[in-house]
Amino acid sequence: MSILVVGTVALDTVQTPFGKVKNALGGSASYSALSASFFSKVKLSSIVGSDFPQEFITLFQRRGIDTEGLDIKKGKTFRWSGFYSYDLNTAQTLKTELNLLSHFNPDISGDYQDAKFVLLANISPHVQLEVIRQLKGPRLIVCDTMNYWIEHEQKPLKQVIKKSDILILNNSEARELTQESNLIKAGKALLALGVRLVIVKKGEYGCSLFSRGSSFSIPAYLLENVLDPTGAGDTFAGGFLGYLAACPKITESSFKAAIVIGTIMSSYVVEDFSLNRLNKLKKEDIRNRFEAFQRMTNFSNRINLRMRV
Repeated sequence: MSILVVGTVALDTVQTPFGKVKNALGGSASYSALSASFFSKVKLSSIVGSDFPQEFITLFQRRGIDTEGLDIKKGKTFRWSGFYSYDLNTAQTLKTELNLLSHFNPDISGDYQDAKFVLLANISPHVQLEVIRQLKGPRLIVCDTMNYWIEHEQKPLKQVIKKSDILILNNSEARELTQESNLIKAGKALLALGVRLVIVKKGEYGCSLFSRGSSFSIPAYLLENVLDPTGAGDTFAGGFLGYLAACPKITESSFKAAIVIGTIMSSYVVEDFSLNRLNKLKKEDIRNRFEAFQRMTNFSNRINLRMRV
């Protein structure tokens, strides 16, 4: 089953305490699409300029990603520049150049329009709404967002959430959008906006899934070497939906397995700058880390709980 990913494709300049890259491949759709491509066929919708390197388009195509929806126009590609201190959980934006992205009006037509699984990666809620309007009977819509849209475009964002099935956001965004400091209360408030599931990402502390009937939390995969956390959340979203789309039947167990897969994929992308680690990733790497994660989180129910009488 193929999925449609709509979001940004960018040229990023990123500096961390461990190195720097300039004009590297970035953007929410880039990370999401590449991550999802390990599990499902992917159709990519975004916009870039004539300055966008052909090698990056070749990278997408080598992973089997359909780039017919990548609109290439005369002009400059969206660019972002950011800096991380030793607290790698938060990026400091140094410069944002929207360029052609400010004119992005996606044309979702043909087999793109018939997509059953759709990931609205981090992009303007107005663009997300326009995509939803053009879809024909999607089975599952997942939307992602960020604090900028919460602060400046909250009304259209809530319309997107209402029309979606699953909402993905991080813990600070969940608190800001709901004005709830407690994440359990925030999860309930987000469900009240109309989605079936809410996934709250907590960076190095894992993530939580909330539905109307239950909740589920997992830790992050333990890593020794983290070089660049850029795109970790987008990679999570792509792995999550890519795995779900490959499931013959979607159940509660499928959702739980999918957030583990998303966690595994995001644990790889942070080990190098840009999408370098995902570009080198093999299926056996994913399988090995998935099995290691199972061992790491296993809790035997045969343990006898001994308490003082």
